[in-house]
Amino acid sequence: MQNRRQVTAAGLLLGSGLLTPALAQSAPSPQSLAEQFAATLSAGDIDGFSALFADSYVNHQQSAAAPPPANVSPKQATVAFFKARLTAMPDLKVAIEAVVADKDHVAASFVYSGTHKGVYFGVAPTGRALRFTSCDIFRVADGRIVEHWGMGDIAGVLAQLRA
Repeated sequence: MQNRRQVTAAGLLLGSGLLTPALAQSAPSPQSLAEQFAATLSAGDIDGFSALFADSYVNHQQSAAAPPPANVSPKQATVAFFKARLTAMPDLKVAIEAVVADKDHVAASFVYSGTHKGVYFGVAPTGRALRFTSCDIFRVADGRIVEHWGMGDIAGVLAQLRA
């Protein structure tokens, strides 16, 4: 539901006066970071996206279809991967289908959609509408994503590009 209002423990405490706005503004929750992940990509805000990740970020996801570039940090590789996605699909939208979170982890099922208008995985622009998913788990510390495990449907992307 797009315009739903969530009631959180922090919101209840803030409304009751037991939590000050300064304390409420502390580090974002893991679920909030997943939402920001989707929102920054949907807005094409690669700098905002990059800011979600700690410099010490570790990416446990490995893919033969999209190996990380050599001589860059995992954070730089992740930002470069998503920058290429945004270049290939400048109208990219990212939505969350399902999310589960605890105090320092969030798991989310993301849906990506956009129009193939730039080179992507070596394929020249086709003008096709693309839709694909990923399931990702993030560990969060100090308001940043510090670890990632996940699976993206790169095979599905490639099938759509070459259809």
